[in-house]
Amino acid sequence: MNTETWEKIKSEYKLGQFVQGKVEHHTPFGVFVDIGESKVRGLIKIPDFLDEGEMIEEMYPAIGASIGAIVVGYNESNRSQVYLNAKPSVLHKALVPISHRL
Repeated sequence: MNTETWEKIKSEYKLGQFVQGKVEHHTPFGVFVDIGESKVRGLIKIPDFLDEGEMIEEMYPAIGASIGAIVVGYNESNRSQVYLNAKPSVLHKALVPISHRL
């Protein structure tokens, strides 16, 4: 992917932004999510699901399930992944205004 296209994708999927998508498939290291961008997939790494405890395979969201997550990074080396985080604490911090958390 060329630099201009990659920068456009990064501007559409900003750090800290909430995104929704559908679970595409599972791997031993994470879950890939269709975020509506044909050239890029979302990736939620296994440690980025739970605040505490260990994520086991039976806990993975079902293929085809809708899932919400926060954009936390980008795979700059191959420009094909937006890193996502679905931990409850991260979702809460991103979605609840500061005034409501005080």
